[in-house]
Amino acid sequence: MPMSEVGAIEKLTAQLDSNNLVQYQLPLASLNRDGTKQSIELNPLIGKKISLHFTGGIACKHCGKRTKKSYSQGYCYPCMSKLAQCDMCIMKPETCHFHLGTCREPEWGEKNCFVDHYVYLANSSGLKVGITRHTQLPTRWIDQGACQALPIFKVSTRLQSGLVETALAEFISDKTNWRAMLKGEPEPIDLKAKAEELIPEISLRLSQLRLKFGSDAVQELDANVQDIHFPVSEYLTKISSFNFDKTPIVSGVLLGIKGQYLIFDKGVINMRKFSSYQISIDY
Repeated sequence: MPMSEVGAIEKLTAQLDSNNLVQYQLPLASLNRDGTKQSIELNPLIGKKISLHFTGGIACKHCGKRTKKSYSQGYCYPCMSKLAQCDMCIMKPETCHFHLGTCREPEWGEKNCFVDHYVYLANSSGLKVGITRHTQLPTRWIDQGACQALPIFKVSTRLQSGLVETALAEFISDKTNWRAMLKGEPEPIDLKAKAEELIPEISLRLSQLRLKFGSDAVQELDANVQDIHFPVSEYLTKISSFNFDKTPIVSGVLLGIKGQYLIFDKGVINMRKFSSYQISIDY
């Protein structure tokens, strides 16, 4: 029998199974904000027709207030303006201003930014460099649609990770081409060989960082490459994206999931972008 669920979108959750295949779920938060959630298993829906209907309601995922527009993937404007997790330094960690005493939420900063971070190489739409907290592996790689990933440095703070990343970004991209990522799997890359090429290029910067933050602040790793397989039955040759603000009903055959995107037969939708949007889903 057809199923129908209602709730507020949260970012897709995902885990790797024993074959390194990503298993996806769509969490829907209760509309009455009682803390309950339901989680829809998405992999079994591939090859089936599903419909997402945006009801018109958006409620900030922090304070719960209704908002006409979502900011920073699910917040109202006041929360976006005051929360540390919405500050620009989250997107550009090399601009961290905690040491200046201007962090929006110092306690949040201490808990989330002054913990171990990894600098990694990944292959999503090609070779890129990225960073993430130690608790977010392999989630971060999955969210970016990376088919291969390799952590190359472990650092003590988010600021330090940003400084290492910007050094490497002088030689390789720090962005994912999402359209290319959704058109198919990239050509395999020998990430260990690339790391061996790149690390000497930033040796002076690494020495400066160790001198400034301590000899153990930036540790070079000898890790294994993580392979990741995404549940996609068919890729699109032309990418068009759905937008709930313009098209409240998104419907079609689900061809697969990659990154935070649902891939339909007629287009894709970035579910994380529409966090806090209240929808009904029929499948």
